[in-house]
Parts: sequence; C-alpha cells; structure tokens
Amino acid sequence: MPKRTDLLVIGAGPYAYSAAAFARQSGVETQIVGRPMAFWREQMPGDMFLRSGPDWHLDAAGTCTFRAFLEEVGITPEEVDPVPIATFLEYTEWFRRRLTLDVDERMVLDLTCPNGSFVADLDDGSTVTAEKVIAAPGIRDFVNLPAWYEDIPAERRSHTSELVSFEELADARVVIIGGRQSAYEWAALLCDHGAERVHVVHRHPTPAFAKVSWAFVDPYVEQTLAHRGWWRRLSVADQRAIAGEFWRVGRLTLEPWLVARLDPQVVTSHPDCAVAEVTTFDEDVRLRLSDGTNLVADHVVFASGYKADLARIPYLRSVREDLSTTDGFPDLTAGFETSLPGLHMLGFASIRDFGPFYGFTKGCPSAARIVVSEMLG
Repeated sequence: MPKRTDLLVIGAGPYAYSAAAFARQSGVETQIVGRPMAFWREQMPGDMFLRSGPDWHLDAAGTCTFRAFLEEVGITPEEVDPVPIATFLEYTEWFRRRLTLDVDERMVLDLTCPNGSFVADLDDGSTVTAEKVIAAPGIRDFVNLPAWYEDIPAERRSHTSELVSFEELADARVVIIGGRQSAYEWAALLCDHGAERVHVVHRHPTPAFAKVSWAFVDPYVEQTLAHRGWWRRLSVADQRAIAGEFWRVGRLTLEPWLVARLDPQVVTSHPDCAVAEVTTFDEDVRLRLSDGTNLVADHVVFASGYKADLARIPYLRSVREDLSTTDGFPDLTAGFETSLPGLHMLGFASIRDFGPFYGFTKGCPSAARIVVSEMLG
C-alpha cells in the first residue's frame, strides 16, 4: 500500500535537514528521502576546508547548532578555524541523531501531481503520496562547463565535483580552469598530493588572499525573516549592490590559509587569460591561452562552478511544464513555493528570488522557518 505523509522532503543535504527538522518540530508529519549528505561525502574532497565558521548551522530552533555540537564533543572554535569538512559532517550526523531525523535512503525517480496531491515514485518501485513537497536539489545537477569541455578526452578531464581524490595525479601536470576558491583550493590539494605542475587559468585578475568576515550577511538574512519577500522588493540597483558586496567577500577574496599550501615552484597563475585552442597529441592535452602561452597537461580540472537549470533535475521531469522559471531558476513566492501549488524549493535554486546567501548553509535556518510557516498558513 502506498505510504502517505503530510510533507515529503526530497534531498538529504543541509537545506533538507533544516526544513525537515523544523517541520517535525512544528508538528508536521514529515518524510525525508535521499542519501544523507551524499554530495558533501562523495563529491567534495575529504581533506578540504570550509569557508564558513562555527556560527553557521542547521537548526531553525537555534538549539542544535554547530557551536552546541563543538561544546558537547569538547572542541573549541579556535581548533576548527578553518572548519574541516569532516568536522562539519560529524555535526550534521549529530544533528540528525539529536533530532531523530530518520532519512529514507531510497531515491525519488519521478514526481507527479495527479489530483492535487503529490506522488513520488521511488527506486524500489514503491510510492509515497504527500500533500506538500519541499525539494532541496543542491548543486549536483547544475554543473557549469565551457563549450570546449568535450574537446578534452574524457579520461583527461574533471569538474571539481568529480575530482575528490588526488593520489592518481601525483607527479602530473594539471591545468585548472577557474580562479575562485575552489580553483585555488584544488590547486592546494594537488600540491599536497605531489602534483608536478599546476597552472590556474582565469579570465579575471588574481584574487586577493585575506581574512574576511561574513557577518555582513546577518542583517540581510534577518531582513528576509522579518519582511517576507524582502529581496524581491529591492530595486535592481540595491540587489546589485548587495550582490557586489557578496562577490567582493566571497569571490574576489579567497581564504588566506591557502597561501602557504600553494607552492610557488608548482603553482602558476595565468590571470586575465582564456583558453583559445585545445589540441591533443599522444598522451598530452595542449592548451593555447589568449595571451599566447602554451600549456601541456596530463589532466584538466574545471573549477567552473554551477548554473541553475531545473531541466537537469531528473525527478522533476513530469511536473516541469507546470514550473515557471527565469534563467533556469524556479519562480518562487515569498514562502519558497513554486508555480505548482504545494511544491517548494530551497537552496541554490532559490538564490535568484532570495539573494546569493541562500546558496550557502548560512541560509538554512531562516529558509526552514519561512517555508514551514508558509505551509502552516
């Protein structure tokens, strides 16, 4: 017999955890379906560090915070500066256990809405029927790649979300395309694992490496909580100004702890450059840059980020025509609801309507509060 629930949460990453936990705390019968923190565990290197601090957490109720976890396990905030991804994953598991957040690890293959209720087809052939759905798709399906990506032989290329183990690139010549945090952190990880040469190629000047504060985000999140739809009511000029501030802190400035790991004998930056031509010869990939520089690589890494496109989310294929989108993003109400009534969407997919901070874990607690209160009416 098909299972029924009031709320189905599709996904098991930070936004899904936050929303599911707060919904249950608010008395909503909730089922969460997905593999726990799968992207973080499988598509992020185990020895990387996060840009967030101990004040970023998942609990909309403000109790099971990252700081509370650190205090319980006897770790001071100074000991996790920067935060190792392994420590944050320990926190998410602690959060899940503490709030008895049972995760159904079956995967949703398709979502339909035949009679006003949603029906999710699972990978074991069973179904779940729900009155409302929160989809938290993360960024797994939103990989952004340049047009010439396929000019590189498949065995010689990786997006950063695919390159999470570096042992096979010891003694290798690697070219990284991109110049933000992931590009230079992957360069540092390649140095840590003995790469012979690493070239970092990007179209902008070399970013600064300096300690920054993300505290400027706090009042924007508070405004979002206090005034529903705050971001969308801002003028285009104000949105651009805030996005510019976010860009300066989060993109133009990279973490200073990278510097000591970027061996100048190994890493060379190529700022203000693009790839003009790609050729392969025997085992080598040869790249000619726009400034005339010629590079030879054993492997090319694309640190080219992510771009929203709901058409790439497989389980939404049956409801896609009911979803209004703009530039690949879903058009959302002030309560994170899509144009299909009862279907809400959180995380990276919401940043066009809620601001860039909702693509980071910083936005988890406030997004959970907003979407649950919307569902409760």
